[in-house]
This record gives sequence, C-alpha cells and structure tokens, in this order.
Amino acid sequence: MIPVAGVLFVAAFIRSALGFGDAVVAMPLLAMILGLRTATPLVAFVGPTISILILARDWRGVEFKTAGRLIAATLLGIPVGIYGLARLPEAPLKIALGFIILLYGLFGLARPGTRLGRERAAFPWIVGWSAGVLGGAYNTNGPPIVAYGMLRGWPPESFRATLQGYFLPTGLAILAGHGLAGLWTGTVLKSYLYSLPAIVLGVLLGGLLNKKLTHAVFAKVVYASLAVMGAALLIRELI
Repeated sequence: MIPVAGVLFVAAFIRSALGFGDAVVAMPLLAMILGLRTATPLVAFVGPTISILILARDWRGVEFKTAGRLIAATLLGIPVGIYGLARLPEAPLKIALGFIILLYGLFGLARPGTRLGRERAAFPWIVGWSAGVLGGAYNTNGPPIVAYGMLRGWPPESFRATLQGYFLPTGLAILAGHGLAGLWTGTVLKSYLYSLPAIVLGVLLGGLLNKKLTHAVFAKVVYASLAVMGAALLIRELI
C-alpha cells in the first residue's frame, strides 16, 4: 500500500498544480503494482476526489458557462468515439493523436503567447465534441480541453479550477460505469481509503505551487507536459 499511496500523492500533486496529468502519471505505475483491472477503477476514484478537493476552495475560479458548453459537447461526442473504436483501426489513430499533441506542445513552447482572436460561438462546442470523441474511443479527452484553455489565456488558478469543473462530471460518469461493471472490488476500495491522506496532501501542496507559478512559467510547464504526453503516446504505439 505504501508504493500505491506514494504514486497517488505524486499524481494528485501534479493534477493540483497543473489541473491535469494525474492519470498519465498514475496509470502505468499502478498497473505494474496492482494490475490493470485494479489500477483503472482506483484512478477513476482518485480523479473526482481531486476535483472535489480543488473545487471546494477554488470554485469561484471556474468559468461555468464555458465548462457547461464543453461538458455538453463532450457528452455528445462520447458515443461517436465509442462507435469509432469498434470499427476503426486503433494504432494509426493513436499515432495521429500522439503526433498532434506533440506538435501542439512544441508549438506552444515556441510561441507561448499565442491566443484566440475573436472566438466564434461554435468553437467550444467543436473542442468539447472532439474531446468526447477521443474520450469515448481512447479515454484521452484531456488534451483538447487543455489546449483550449491555453489558447483562451486562462490564468493558472482559473485554468486549474475550470478544468476540474469539466473533469468532475465526466469523471463521475466513468466511475459509475466501473461500478456497474463490478470493478469496485475490496482491493480497490482499500487502496483508495489507505491512500486518501496522501491524495489530500498532494492536492494541498500542488495548490500552493499553482499559486506561485507566473502565467509565463505555467504556460511553459503545461506545453512541455503536452509534448511529453504526445511523445509518450507515439513511443508506446511505435515501439
């Protein structure tokens, strides 16, 4: 249980500091420690927990109108992604996804000040729908939302809070699905409860770091994280 709690502490710290990235850190390590069938529902418990802890304090930073549009559009896109998953080849699409995320991360590092001009009303719906398609197909709905937030120029605190406003309902839906599938085992619940103090500590410390980051440094860290995520996805599919 100690290694599990350690992994979830680091994951919670990163999610609290940046607003995303916990699953990217936790899933590979927990899968090696506990196995995939235990790691997946455990991470599904942790995600909404982190969102609730962050929103309990910083809910005023959420752009509710934007988050609502993104959530609604994501829910419309998820069935399309599930349909495509059953009929389209997986590897080429994952390679394309990794390539796009990597390129966007590198572009952001090269031109971190890039912002949307006059945003069209349909744009957040397109972003949310695209995230839903990717989430339904490959459980990777985060990158489009993160990219959108960076293009909007949200400051670090608002960025983190709005992402939680988006991730909380979608995370709860995933968690409920795992419960209906019978994945809430005794090991999952025990691991979650044992690690809860470490998760709370990670969120608190990550929140302190988030408040100390300037907008410029925050942007560089987020873009670098996206580039690493894209590269990792490419390497995993190509090797």
